[in-house]
Amino acid sequence: MVTKVRIEDDAELAARLATTAGQIAVAVRESGLLDGKELGSAGDKVANAFLMKALAEQRPEDGVLSEESRDTLKRLDKERVWIVDPVDGTREYGERRSDWGVHVGLSIGGRAAIGAVALPGLNVTMRSDRTEPLPPAPERLRMVVSRTRPAKEAVHVAEALNAELVPMGSAGAKAMAILRGEADIYLHSGGQYEWDNCAPAAVCEAFGLHCSRIDGAPLQYNRADVGLPDLLFCRKEHATRVLNLVAAM
Repeated sequence: MVTKVRIEDDAELAARLATTAGQIAVAVRESGLLDGKELGSAGDKVANAFLMKALAEQRPEDGVLSEESRDTLKRLDKERVWIVDPVDGTREYGERRSDWGVHVGLSIGGRAAIGAVALPGLNVTMRSDRTEPLPPAPERLRMVVSRTRPAKEAVHVAEALNAELVPMGSAGAKAMAILRGEADIYLHSGGQYEWDNCAPAAVCEAFGLHCSRIDGAPLQYNRADVGLPDLLFCRKEHATRVLNLVAAM
């Protein structure tokens, strides 16, 4: 009989959940039984089942919001709400790329307080309780953008800054690219949801990045409308200039 162990530390729990869900998704992919969209759907489903079961056991009093589970507005009465994306970057996961992730974030009082972003393709989990100094920025800045639909604001700002565009998949992979020294700015508009960026925001804030909407407003979580269509993650020294360039469009 397996003894259930309660993990008291929220950050440790987030990291273990994200890492394990990523390993589960990798196992589904490596089975070789599915491909493309079918593989993406299966990976999402299996990883989500694990996350929902584990959170129900480890944090039964907390609310949960997952991309892959039916939402219930009962979470709005909760101070603490786990916001998860079992496979962020389903297309990249299905294509057997490395730029996909698993997001496990904890919103406390509407703020992204704790988070972990697992990048299984890189065998890395970035977490809000284990930070490191940011690598130095290069002379020419780099901006991560969608592989398929770069936001017009991002393209405009990149041109104004003479920044290099770096196409990438998952929102979590883009955000973590800044922390890993592969990029400097992540500017997005055109549609996301709370599960796309709660965990990345928690990790990025812990590492000292500027994190906001593209008008400078704070990111807020556990709302009735879970749409969160735009964001800016960047080094703090670049934030004012980027926000001003967006405002001037």
